[in-house]
Amino acid sequence: MGKGRTLMTRLRLLLQEYHPLVWVLVGGTVFARAAAFMSLPFLAVYLSRTTGMNPVLIGLTVGLGPLAGTFGGFVGGYLSDRFGRKVVMLSTLFVWAGVFFGFALAEEVAVFMALNLLNGLCRSFFEPTSQALMADITPPDKRMRVFSIRYLAINVGAAVGPLVGAYLAIVSAGLTFLITGAVYLLYGMVLLVMMKRLGREIGSTPPKERVRLMDALQVVRKDTALGFFILAGILEHIGYSQVESSLPLHLKELFGGENVLYPFLLALNAGTVILFQIVITRWSEKRSILSNMILGSLMFALGLICWGIGGHWGWFVTGMIILTIGEILIFPTSSLFIDRLAPEGMRGTYFGASGFRSIGFFIGPFLGGWLLDVIGGSSLYFLLAGVVACSIVFYWLGQRSYREIRGKVKGHKE
Repeated sequence: MGKGRTLMTRLRLLLQEYHPLVWVLVGGTVFARAAAFMSLPFLAVYLSRTTGMNPVLIGLTVGLGPLAGTFGGFVGGYLSDRFGRKVVMLSTLFVWAGVFFGFALAEEVAVFMALNLLNGLCRSFFEPTSQALMADITPPDKRMRVFSIRYLAINVGAAVGPLVGAYLAIVSAGLTFLITGAVYLLYGMVLLVMMKRLGREIGSTPPKERVRLMDALQVVRKDTALGFFILAGILEHIGYSQVESSLPLHLKELFGGENVLYPFLLALNAGTVILFQIVITRWSEKRSILSNMILGSLMFALGLICWGIGGHWGWFVTGMIILTIGEILIFPTSSLFIDRLAPEGMRGTYFGASGFRSIGFFIGPFLGGWLLDVIGGSSLYFLLAGVVACSIVFYWLGQRSYREIRGKVKGHKE
């Protein structure tokens, strides 16, 4: 009985530690990401069955979403700085729901391409804006934990989504996209109600001095630390994008079309984050931003090397665990770095500009699909491990530039 009360007390204190809207966004993230991971990871296989595309064209179609996100993130972040977070977030969620309904009904290749472009655009608008809103309503000393909680929420959804998606895909692949659209529609309605209930000022009031688009472009263009960070992220994302592009196709070649290894690997990825996120976050908070980035990049590369060795399912499992540890180190730390880098009143713009890293998610699927055809899966992953390792150089250059311009970040090791 005493333990139960202690647990409830801790839970109540945790809920009180952050703004209520943070928890609304965290809860919405769990359900929305569960729905997205139920459908989007199987898009490559869905396209192969529905349209008969070859691997290169499938890779191009899958990569179009991140291509749109490359430019959409900056625009969406800027619009949220200028007109408020609320307008951008709500309108994006409702359009996004329509995109998933479209996936379920589409038959033509061109329609799938257009829908995935719009999917990437919606994601690039919503993600940086929601991160900026979380930072807006959270004290600076608690933001690393908030970003980690958000990342944990993403992976709770990712743990459930692929397993449900694998089952529903047997019944009807289109059904998964219909369910995802319904979840995003519901998320938008709940967020609309909660924003009104928590106060009009939350996420709806733009800054008193509105930043002009050209001024924002100039600031971002001249920020060399941000530029190096984006270059490093592009290389890293080229490697990470293989999880949802070449990996399912490679596993299909090795183990057959109905093999359950791929959905298991996606669930393992999410489960590893859920189990080790808190421990690794506490450990990483004692280290510098740069050391977290370097170690995470090395883990990414090592995971890809394991996939390159391949042949037996154990190598893919080992590679996914190692790659996931790299994720835990890099992704929340990246959000913290952008938050510290952004000038006052331009947080949304900077989170959006960091989306230029998504060009790696465009190059990666296309390059991966082509190399899978030309040199095969093993050589593909060895080659991309080298590409990911090169990101370390740009992280180091970015951190050096950051120190020169702004000095050491107070309250956090560099």
